[in-house]
Amino acid sequence: MTKTIFVVDDNDNNLALVNYTLKEHYRVLTLPSAAKMFALLEKITPDLILLDIEMPEMGGFEALQQLKCNSSQANIPVIFLTSTKDAAVEVRGFQLGVIDFITKPFSPPVLINRIKTHLDIDELIRERTSQLRNLQNAIIFSFSDMVENRDKNTGGHVERTAIYIKLLTEAMLERGTYANEIGKFDIDLFVSSARLHDVGKIVISDVILNKPGKLTDDEFEIMKTHTTEGERIIDEMASRSGNEELLLNAKLFAGTHHERWDGKGYPHGLAGAEIPIQGRMMAIVDVYDALISERPYKKPLTAEQAVKIIMENSGTQFDPTIADVFYEIREQFETAKQ
Repeated sequence: MTKTIFVVDDNDNNLALVNYTLKEHYRVLTLPSAAKMFALLEKITPDLILLDIEMPEMGGFEALQQLKCNSSQANIPVIFLTSTKDAAVEVRGFQLGVIDFITKPFSPPVLINRIKTHLDIDELIRERTSQLRNLQNAIIFSFSDMVENRDKNTGGHVERTAIYIKLLTEAMLERGTYANEIGKFDIDLFVSSARLHDVGKIVISDVILNKPGKLTDDEFEIMKTHTTEGERIIDEMASRSGNEELLLNAKLFAGTHHERWDGKGYPHGLAGAEIPIQGRMMAIVDVYDALISERPYKKPLTAEQAVKIIMENSGTQFDPTIADVFYEIREQFETAKQ
């Protein structure tokens, strides 16, 4: 497949020269400003961006910073085009995430070779990253299946809650809800880590886990420890794997999904924004799935009844801001269940 390259420069001669040099090898889209680039990024994701540093209105550094703040654009490799050789400029560029500098005026063979090298490296990194992610997902699926196979009462709960978390995350991003918290996440990793929210149940006795009736007070206290046991298990996994983002999210999902907005939850008694965003989101989808699912001790509620209960508890059990987003997309939840 032909790679797509954006060339962003306010100089028409530079745009024409780069286009002439690269057009036989790549799909080249020339853009006279960063504003035009961001407009096109809403429709097309390039494999590489050649970005001029000195441009009116929005220069290369500002444009690069804006790119890196958007999770869907942050991983696009960027090469700066510059007419100066300044060590301080290069240091700043590399700190912000640029992958290389090409000095103008440039030699066409040098430009072609530098771009080919970076695209080949980027392709290799993406391939290895994909392989690693597939392995991580396989391990997580196996782990979560092992937990769910022990809990005979919650068939399909793990996968359904992961689907709901994905729907809720996407809706929150679209609306800018808690964007400072979730906007920096790798969404695929975030959703995958949600599958470990009940991993602590692996240490709970089968007698309690699969009891067909209501738990006694003592049994419920033991069941509640699945949150802290989940944190402990994930800490042990983290100490051996080093995948901080995946397992940090998983630990927060596991340890805080039974906290309440009013501070009356467990295990830590956190309240309001003290509760990590992972716990506040999982609290809603976890309860929603429990309400609409059949259990030996109860009949399933309708989706409409479940939504009503969640909204009645908005501001007490649940984060009201997230509950409002949930309400707006409630039909997507119902469709996903089917």
